[in-house]
Amino acid sequence: MKQMNIATVDLNLLKTFIAIWEERSLTTAAERLHLTQPAVSHALRRLREMFDDPLFVRTPTAMVPTDAALRLHTPIANALTIIHDALQDHAHFDPATASRTFRMVMSDMSSAHVLPLLMEELAHTAPRVSFEVEQMPIEALSAAMRNGDIDLAFGYLPGLSDDCVSQTVLYDEYICMLRRAHPLAGAPLTMETLTQLRYVYTATNTTGHKLAEDVFRKAGIRRDIALRIPHFTVAPQIVRKTDLALILPRSIAEQVNLARDCVLLDLPLPMPRIPVRLHTHTRFASDPGIAWLRNTLAEMFGREEPESTAA
Repeated sequence: MKQMNIATVDLNLLKTFIAIWEERSLTTAAERLHLTQPAVSHALRRLREMFDDPLFVRTPTAMVPTDAALRLHTPIANALTIIHDALQDHAHFDPATASRTFRMVMSDMSSAHVLPLLMEELAHTAPRVSFEVEQMPIEALSAAMRNGDIDLAFGYLPGLSDDCVSQTVLYDEYICMLRRAHPLAGAPLTMETLTQLRYVYTATNTTGHKLAEDVFRKAGIRRDIALRIPHFTVAPQIVRKTDLALILPRSIAEQVNLARDCVLLDLPLPMPRIPVRLHTHTRFASDPGIAWLRNTLAEMFGREEPESTAA
């Protein structure tokens, strides 16, 4: 490797190196860096000149790192983390005056629970802060958080990589919601009445919802589905207007039932306790803005145990 003048090294080139390493594709690396593919190709050419090595070799399926790239990856990744941490330690975040957009991942169920209260609170305490919220498969979420594309994730998200830090906010459980005028609303649910009900079924991709569905399946309970919808948001309103039932987390049911026009009934079979957590990445642990958001959400929505009585 030729001798290098460190004063001429562009840190953006090192960020490009890490993006190509993690994505193994110039196209997806460009998307991640918000650059054009020609710009990333040009950066790779400069990296190759800098290190006097091809670094990545194109194959039919991926950009494969050379031996030199394998040796360089860990030192470069560690150096960028140290630089980022130093800058964040020096930075100051004042929510009252900060103008920043946070990118979060949460399901439609969690969004219905969290966002109305969060935006109401921050309208007074952080009026210039904004959010971009999306849903994302877990297999893509770890990389997005490591890359800094996602600042925080909220929910039950098993399977995130070990370099993501999780803080438990509450333990939730699934219950059944019926409108207060429903013929079966006045008594505890039994296995028999559970099969007599007709249901709104929300085809959400949340992992907690899948756990609840597994319990029904293993118990041999076949529910009569009157309506299948691809999202959760409208489901409580349908329950209020009909004799249909809805299975959902207790914490969310309590939030959408503030008018108490529905009853929340315990299910007559053991349901798993679901840990709802805040997830951030260790690479951005010292970011004062992310720390503020994490603490705000924990204070607003945290509780140690789910309530076990029917409403």
